Amino acid sequence: MASHTLKYFLLLLCFALSGLTENAAAQSSETLQLSLPAAEKLFLQNNYQLIAQKYQTDQVRADIITARLFDNPTISAETQLYNSNTKRFFETSKTEGQYEAAVSQLVKLAGKRNKNIQVADAGVKMAEYQYFDLMRTLRFTLRTNFYKTYYAQQSAKLYQEQITSLRQLLSASEEQLKAGNLAAKDIIRIKSLVYSLQTEYNNLENSIEDMETDIKLMTNIRPDAKLVMVIDPSEEKNHLLNKTVYNNLLDSARNNRADLKLTKSGINFAEKSLMLQKAMAVPDVEFSIRYDKQGSYPNNYVGLGVQIPVPLFDRNQGEIKKARIAIDAGKTQLEQQEAILQNEVFNSYKTALRTETLYNGFDHNFNTDFDKLITEVIKNFKKRNLSLIEFMDFYDSYRQNALQMNDLKFQRMNDKEEINYVTGSNIFK
Repeated sequence: MASHTLKYFLLLLCFALSGLTENAAAQSSETLQLSLPAAEKLFLQNNYQLIAQKYQTDQVRADIITARLFDNPTISAETQLYNSNTKRFFETSKTEGQYEAAVSQLVKLAGKRNKNIQVADAGVKMAEYQYFDLMRTLRFTLRTNFYKTYYAQQSAKLYQEQITSLRQLLSASEEQLKAGNLAAKDIIRIKSLVYSLQTEYNNLENSIEDMETDIKLMTNIRPDAKLVMVIDPSEEKNHLLNKTVYNNLLDSARNNRADLKLTKSGINFAEKSLMLQKAMAVPDVEFSIRYDKQGSYPNNYVGLGVQIPVPLFDRNQGEIKKARIAIDAGKTQLEQQEAILQNEVFNSYKTALRTETLYNGFDHNFNTDFDKLITEVIKNFKKRNLSLIEFMDFYDSYRQNALQMNDLKFQRMNDKEEINYVTGSNIFK
């Protein structure tokens, strides 16, 4: 009886494990439809580079806490180890004993503390602009990869449709070959076209997987998820370049580019550093209160001391010069950054205009009736109204045109994303 119970339990366990395996397999092949807003939300929440840069910014912000702190007072004490007259160790409480103690406090002059706080504040600003510039760069990469993947997936669908229809044609043609109505060389040509399309499709799928991997890394999506990019059809129509003006784009870049603000904040940091280094040339004062039991006159001596270094040789000349050079270098870098900005905005704008002109010259309805069109082509080929060469030329021409259209659509969207990138704004959302 126990043996039957054990077998029954093992059987149930097998079914349960089988169900878990099937569930795991289903989860591993999960398809995730991903829109661009959803991808950006995941990117802002989960991107490791952004998180790491955020931690660095928080570390720099901690420098403000350090700059606000005052110097700690110093306490010193001294007692005699051995009294040779009384032959006693650590003799402090008796008449013959001796010890002394002192408390000192360093007081910084010339506003060094406030200037240190200002330098720390400027450092935080630089760290924040580094964070926003990294976000700008990574967001551009994410959006570019998203559109590139989307249009590559559209091209992959085209390959699938053509391969499916050609396989159907190949199957029907093989039947015609058996009936003696078709030459063997025609079958070979059709097979060759099928194999060629399958190879191109396979290479495209490999590229899509690489692009999906980049998106998964940027958004921290599961590696085994199958991504299907989706966009609202109105997105393509909303990207109207003719509503933008070059001067407006240039003004937007000057107002919003984080790298330009980073360069300006670097100059501000150098100026604050120069003020601090000049203040460091002013010596600080150290006040102290000292008690001496019997080592000074009179006994139980209490004294007030002041200590200040004389700036005879070291007046912090080297650091002051370095700070001045940093300001000049920052101004030169700002001029270079301004030139880079102007060229990037102009080049991106002109490129987008050319792409827009090319896009508007294409027939946007070319791909809409493919299913009906290919059915008619296959029907006419079977009726011998089309030769095999004409049939294959149609397939190749259609495929090339459709692929070019997808590439052009991607280039159009990417050009406008580049305008967003070089202006540091979301002109095209």
